[in-house]
Amino acid sequence: MSEKKGIIGEFKEFIARGNVMDLAVGVIIGGAFQSIVSSLCDDVIMPLIQLIISKAAGVDNIDEMTKVLNVGPILFGQFIAAIINFLIMALIIFCIVKALNKMMEAGKKKEEPKEEDPTTKECPFCLSEIPIKATRCPHCTSQLEAKKVEVEKKKK
Repeated sequence: MSEKKGIIGEFKEFIARGNVMDLAVGVIIGGAFQSIVSSLCDDVIMPLIQLIISKAAGVDNIDEMTKVLNVGPILFGQFIAAIINFLIMALIIFCIVKALNKMMEAGKKKEEPKEEDPTTKECPFCLSEIPIKATRCPHCTSQLEAKKVEVEKKKK
């Protein structure tokens, strides 16, 4: 039973591990979140800082200050677009991971519970539960019939 899976089989097994999938999701979500942070800084915070600096410097013409600082007006639309892009990407990643988890569950064979041999039996005289190998009931002290298998073992 020691079959070699080959490189493709080993690669599938490596990818199927939860750790690899979690890492991939983390990297993708981190990259998407970076666009939100960049948009917040470039489109919202820097224009506000530019406005504060221009007022502190006494520059009335914001166009002049924009050219000096190389910062544009506050762009809330681009920031909101970055947030929406992040949410869409997160939803897509969620759907992909959910589908992969379902495929992994479907691929696993469900183990059926094994039926174990009974370890006890019922005394025919007093109806007490006794060990299956018992030849005398400990409750009513009745002599019980030994199993044929046990009798055959004793004969050998």
